[in-house]
Amino acid sequence: QMSDQQKMSESPLSRFRGVYLPPELHPLNKTLVKGGKWKDVDSTQEKRRSFLHDFCKKYNSRKKLQTHLVHLVSRIYVEDRHKVLYCEVPKAGCSNWKRVLMVLNGLAASAHNISHDDVHYGKHLRKLDSYDLKGIYARLNTYTKAIFVRDPMERLVSAFRDKFEHPNSYYHPVFGKAIIKKYRHNANEEALKTGSGVKFKEFIQYLLDSHRPVGMDIHWEQVTKLCYPCLINYDFIGKFETLEEDANYFLQLVGAPAELKFPKFKDRHSSDERTSTEVVRQYLKELSKEERQLTYDFYYLDYLMFNYTSP
Repeated sequence: QMSDQQKMSESPLSRFRGVYLPPELHPLNKTLVKGGKWKDVDSTQEKRRSFLHDFCKKYNSRKKLQTHLVHLVSRIYVEDRHKVLYCEVPKAGCSNWKRVLMVLNGLAASAHNISHDDVHYGKHLRKLDSYDLKGIYARLNTYTKAIFVRDPMERLVSAFRDKFEHPNSYYHPVFGKAIIKKYRHNANEEALKTGSGVKFKEFIQYLLDSHRPVGMDIHWEQVTKLCYPCLINYDFIGKFETLEEDANYFLQLVGAPAELKFPKFKDRHSSDERTSTEVVRQYLKELSKEERQLTYDFYYLDYLMFNYTSP
């Protein structure tokens, strides 16, 4: 029987040991995969899994982390029918993934007729942090856990274009105003009032500022802080660069209906050119050499963990 004082002084981590990286990598259950066409995707998948596992063993961030389990799983969506956990990384195909989860869950007949607002504001899907500790543990230990990532600079530029180059009733007044006020000298009254027209360089100044005038946002937060890939042992690591084949292979793994394919459409601003390496290069030209280096440093762990080449 521990005294109340002992219980209080116990570190929050000690009660949540079960969640951390197991010493060995669990093999993926491939019994539901049909046909031989997935051989290359599967081999890439195994390489990504062992790369991340080895990286985490070396890096071992568990010493540095003092985070409650409920916070660790706050970005993970649950699909109970096919026993899937999906950690949401914005700007890496997450809208279409949520559509797919809704179809898997029987909430929609097809991924193609679900609107953007329904996906993001419909509250149709449960997150893992809404279960009690027993429910969280049971799912972490038995469900197939997936994460889909993207080249960090591409993801960052994509988020900037989406939130600041199009009318937005949240990002302009909340982030735009604060960014223009702090980083634009001689800003005119209109810009200060609306928060529209933030330049990429100003956005980067905000991102790198240790005294940001407004907090962080999931669209440009590091994947390491959204999904904790060294603490939660993901079974499947998909990449935006190979999104379609990775996603369709994953759907096979979890026994999804044969007719369900990952949607190809671009969720919003469909007439815009996709954020590619070339598009990113144009945006990075607006920054000084030092700003480029500091932005890379900001996403350094994401680059390392998921084996992306530095830009």
